[in-house]
Amino acid sequence: MAGTLYIVATPIGHLDDITLRALRVMREADLIACEDTRHTRKLLEHFGIAKPMISYHEHNESTRTSELMERLEGGANVALVSDAGTPLVSDPGYRLVTAAIAAGVSVVPVPGPSAALGALAAAGLATDSFRFCGFLPTKAAQRRERLEELKHETCTLIFYETPHRILGALDDVAAVLGARPVVVARELTKVHEEFLRGTAAELRAELAARPVVRGEITLLIGKAEREASNDDSPVEEAVRALESQGLTRMEAIKRVAKARGLSKRDCYRRLTS
Repeated sequence: MAGTLYIVATPIGHLDDITLRALRVMREADLIACEDTRHTRKLLEHFGIAKPMISYHEHNESTRTSELMERLEGGANVALVSDAGTPLVSDPGYRLVTAAIAAGVSVVPVPGPSAALGALAAAGLATDSFRFCGFLPTKAAQRRERLEELKHETCTLIFYETPHRILGALDDVAAVLGARPVVVARELTKVHEEFLRGTAAELRAELAARPVVRGEITLLIGKAEREASNDDSPVEEAVRALESQGLTRMEAIKRVAKARGLSKRDCYRRLTS
């Protein structure tokens, strides 16, 4: 009988954030797969856990996946952890999870800390809809191109960023997205945790004035406001005009609804009323 793959979230800073379930799963697992065995060993020793570990990171993910699958299919229970937070969220693990699912091995999440969700909860930006976008590209041209792609997203955008790239990232956010509300969440759950709130230009100036910027950073950007439509023609007429340009009826309805700030259901209702 095959074992179980547990996806175990670990603290992003404050060790008290570990869950009781995460501790139990790691104590009972046959093997713990982790990014850096030295880092995870400190966590395990803090809680008095002694278990075999195996490194599993972006540079050995392909070879380790087959090795771990052999263990899982042989009946071993494996706990997958990252250095901090929830595995697979901008961290290794996707190959292993998909391989386990394909092989019929049970995959069980053990939820817990997440820098993206922790930052969102305390940022003061809209939480009804958000999009996690991982890390921005390292080069300015690609960064701006990525931000252009996201420019019209009507939800809060969440990125991870590094200390040495945050000033450049804020430059590009200001250039592409303008004066939207921005939050820089730094060193979450740690001694020097802080939230900086303002426009990208304001936060860039504040951080540039410091001798050095350190720590893990989560960058959040307020959602785009819907542009008001200047078209006050009847919805049916606007839809027909788009259909005459070659759009299907459903595509035309979607475009009219978005332009006027309506849901597709409301748009369709106006067509049939």
